[in-house]
Amino acid sequence: MSLRVLMRAAGWIAGVALALGLLAVLLGGLGFRWDPLGLERRRLERAETGAALGRAEAAARRLEAQGGADQMRRLDQFHQRETTVGRVTAAALDQARSAADALQPLETDRADRLRRHDGELCGIAPDLDGCAGAAGAAGSGDAAVRPGDLAR
Repeated sequence: MSLRVLMRAAGWIAGVALALGLLAVLLGGLGFRWDPLGLERRRLERAETGAALGRAEAAARRLEAQGGADQMRRLDQFHQRETTVGRVTAAALDQARSAADALQPLETDRADRLRRHDGELCGIAPDLDGCAGAAGAAGSGDAAVRPGDLAR
């Protein structure tokens, strides 16, 4: 082959490539798309997946915020209830200690009922003061309830 034939073939190839490029630009401007590898579809799928992930993360953050607010509300209710129970218990203890019969011994059957009730409470919450599972003795320092002798 001669150089002249090669130059002519290269010219034709360049001309055809140029014509195809111009045709692609012209058709692309008119809205025609040619994507043999599906790159545009893949980009769209990645964008949709990213958007769905963003929506899911936003929903998770909303649920976290709502859960945190609910937890704070329940914690506040617990503290209010704990304060009220402490105040009522302190008043009951003061009243019981200052009662006219506070130093008189209890009847045997009443002391047994109280002891059984204490046992039930210790079964429910073994870490209560005065129970075997508690860290220390009764917090008030009171002596254990013992039945009295009414026959004397």
